[in-house]
Amino acid sequence: MARRIAVVLFNLGGPDRPENVRPFLRNLFRDPAIIGAPGPIREFLAWLISTTRTREATVNYAKMGGGSPIVPETEKQAQALTTALQARLGADDEVRCFLAMRYWHPFVDEAVKAVKAYAPDEIVLLPLYPQFSTTTTASSFKAWRDAGGPEARAICCYPEKADFIAAHARLIEAEWEKAGKPETARVLYSAHGLPEVVVEKGDSYQWQVEQTVAAVNARLPEALKNHEICYQSRVGPLKWIGPSTEEAIERACQEGKHIILTPIAFVSEHIETLVELDEEYGDLAREHGAKGYDRVPALGDHPDFIAALAGLTVDALTGGTGLKPPQDQPICPAKFGRCPCREAGMAFKDDAA
Repeated sequence: MARRIAVVLFNLGGPDRPENVRPFLRNLFRDPAIIGAPGPIREFLAWLISTTRTREATVNYAKMGGGSPIVPETEKQAQALTTALQARLGADDEVRCFLAMRYWHPFVDEAVKAVKAYAPDEIVLLPLYPQFSTTTTASSFKAWRDAGGPEARAICCYPEKADFIAAHARLIEAEWEKAGKPETARVLYSAHGLPEVVVEKGDSYQWQVEQTVAAVNARLPEALKNHEICYQSRVGPLKWIGPSTEEAIERACQEGKHIILTPIAFVSEHIETLVELDEEYGDLAREHGAKGYDRVPALGDHPDFIAALAGLTVDALTGGTGLKPPQDQPICPAKFGRCPCREAGMAFKDDAA
């Protein structure tokens, strides 16, 4: 029986013009999932941070043509995924992908309206955040519910999905080969950081990043086994999980390493890869005398990554609606109580221990 299938791709979003930088930043920092302070305090902090950071951020977005490339990049992923899904599902099923950005257009509520107008038989919520966090995936799912989003099949995470891991490994090895296969290579896996308090409250993001890195590292040749996980993009006065990417770069330089840096938790190019990783951290590596500094591209529409997304979507279409963890089983240790599987009443893998 023919079906109309809507796949909703969640991502952060970004300002499309210079004048939208400040409202984008304010939307970001007024999210309770990002700043957990009481409402009035959070609103004040969002106003303060967006006001003080707008000038610097606008300069950085100007380097990318005045706005973020994240929406065009996500549109490319959506087109590739649509093609892959049509090939897997067959001509009888009609697939349409919808973009749902958290902090700028197209907003989640815009996606909800578009999906309702499409009137699909099935809806799959697919975050472009491979590793679950309350600050990303959970925030997007809440925004979907708050906007009146219809009942759907919700993919919570995929930190060890085979094709996703293969895409990372192939891009890392290709960058290493492009650099001349340096014998002193150290792979730095850089992920967006979080305040320590978020993890202490039961957020599984850091643990899931570690699982991704372990799976990727296992696929790499021996010359690329030397590695370190690090975290970037710290803002505010709170203590963040570490080590920071700056610290990891400085340490690699001190130890005479050729740095191969890969964005392990970002799936598309945006300000934190094109400016922070390429320019700021590249300059830092050169200042500290790195033997080399090469940045692995984000996954984008790499065929293996698109295959991973297609596989996740097809798997999600089996069984009933609701939360769809990897292989329909929670993967996180029980101590991560903020995992959506806990809220859904699913048993964690070590609950019986």
